[in-house]
Amino acid sequence: MTKIDVFAHVLPKDFYSHMQKIDDNLLVKNPYLQNDVLTNIRKRKTGLNSDVKQIISNVNLNPEDYSDAKTSTNLCRLANNELISMVQDNDIFVYAVAMLPMNSISESLKIIEDQVAKNSELIGVQLFTRALNKPITSDEYEPIFAKLSKLNIPVWLHPVFDETRNDNNIVFSWEYELTQVMYDFVKKGFFQRYPNLKIIVHHAGAMVSFFSQRIKYIMSPTEYNDFKKFYVDTAILGNSKALDLAVDFFGDDHVLFGTDAPFGIMPYGATNEIITAIDAMNISDTQRNMIFHDNFQNIINRNDGIN
Repeated sequence: MTKIDVFAHVLPKDFYSHMQKIDDNLLVKNPYLQNDVLTNIRKRKTGLNSDVKQIISNVNLNPEDYSDAKTSTNLCRLANNELISMVQDNDIFVYAVAMLPMNSISESLKIIEDQVAKNSELIGVQLFTRALNKPITSDEYEPIFAKLSKLNIPVWLHPVFDETRNDNNIVFSWEYELTQVMYDFVKKGFFQRYPNLKIIVHHAGAMVSFFSQRIKYIMSPTEYNDFKKFYVDTAILGNSKALDLAVDFFGDDHVLFGTDAPFGIMPYGATNEIITAIDAMNISDTQRNMIFHDNFQNIINRNDGIN
């Protein structure tokens, strides 16, 4: 059975070229962009098992952080078209996840309607825990979630640093940011207002499964159950026991194989380590197949022949 990696990153070349024209200091500001597996697809294939296919999303490089609304909208459309072409031209990529210009909500809604909803290669949108240094749960961004729920289009939720803090670190801070925004989604009643909303949280749902009993006894029963509505990936660089906790809390139908490739373990990522960890989990073969393949097919509600 094909293993579908739902969270793998790329850097579309044309998009990156345009971004460099806006800021020629991107590599210094974002050293992770130097990983050539983001752009060198031939090299990427050499580090990937033949039974693994990837859902690609753009690496953390968001135009709204560098440009005005019109420019960022054009860049997102350019990147989304390039992602579509990457799926069409490379057999290791099965779908892509679109970018939105978060400094223009109206244009983001248009992109959802005329790029994401109308292109079979695009199956969702990638959003970040913060946009323009405001929580993604801020009121001004809510129309995006309303639209996505209406059209039954999933969200891929990726962390970013809160730039108002001076103690950020790559080991723990992103996990805190993911956990906090999950809390905000629940406290603000997003799942109550938008019952079709599907959010795939990177890094196994961060701290939530470990602290599930605190959630259960401190928050309301409705809020506790709303936490279980998140989907999570397996991108924690291994750790079978932690993944067992994720399945125990979120359910075997809400955990999806995801690796964060090509990051985590250079140069190709931790795909093999995460597969090994899933194979070592205390679950049945049926549950393991759900994580590797079936849950993804169910969340996008397609039977497209990927076996």
